[in-house]
Amino acid sequence: MRSCHPTQRVAMVLAAAVVGLVIHGSAKAQFFGGPSGPQGPAREVAPIDLTGQWVSIVTEDWRFRMVTPPKNDFPGLPLSAAARTVADGWDPAGDEAEGNECKSYGAAAIMRVPGRLRISWAGDTTLEIETDAGRQTRRLHFDGVPEPAGEPTWQGVSESEWIMHSGGFGRPPVNGTLQVVTTGMRAGYLRKNGVPYSENAHLTEYLELLTHPDGTEWLVVLSILDDPEYFTTRVITSSNFRRQTDRSGWDPQPCRAR
Repeated sequence: MRSCHPTQRVAMVLAAAVVGLVIHGSAKAQFFGGPSGPQGPAREVAPIDLTGQWVSIVTEDWRFRMVTPPKNDFPGLPLSAAARTVADGWDPAGDEAEGNECKSYGAAAIMRVPGRLRISWAGDTTLEIETDAGRQTRRLHFDGVPEPAGEPTWQGVSESEWIMHSGGFGRPPVNGTLQVVTTGMRAGYLRKNGVPYSENAHLTEYLELLTHPDGTEWLVVLSILDDPEYFTTRVITSSNFRRQTDRSGWDPQPCRAR
């Protein structure tokens, strides 16, 4: 097995711990272990600072993320019979002809696409995540007011809240995690080679910030996708990003079907 950089190892260990807790129970109750975040405008009470530019560090599923996998190549995914039928019929040329090049850049997949993120506040209650891959923009809403019902979109509707970590032994909460729940997504691809998720998919994400002893900051995104139409069990992945000290390397590219 190839060794990895110590910083990458820290991110992977944290992600593995979170995954284990999700499998054995409620991540929010067991890992984050505390009450919802403090009251007030989300921007003012944010327990961690996610703003800035981040670059993805691919530490798992390299051959499914860095290149487009071949047709019918989807090991490790709990696909239903319906999903296999859709994936077996993957036709990138057809997607291009229909203007659906962004099928693999929707909310359920975009954090797995290699590239850079720019995170910033768009007001006191909305956090924006821009991606240079596919030129997508996610809007994470904290105000608790649902958006008017409309047609599904690639990025869907994301409701967010701060979850405070327990200080333990009667101490006050310390630090925190961002929980994001996304619904209303347009049907898309979880992997670029046609592995589908449906419009009824439910995505829950936990964004965790950690600092390596050398001062490097890492963003770990745990994603939990529930979609009984296309998956026999929930799909859990973790994606790692390293904070950049500048805004170099930003290279917006359009969606590509292959």
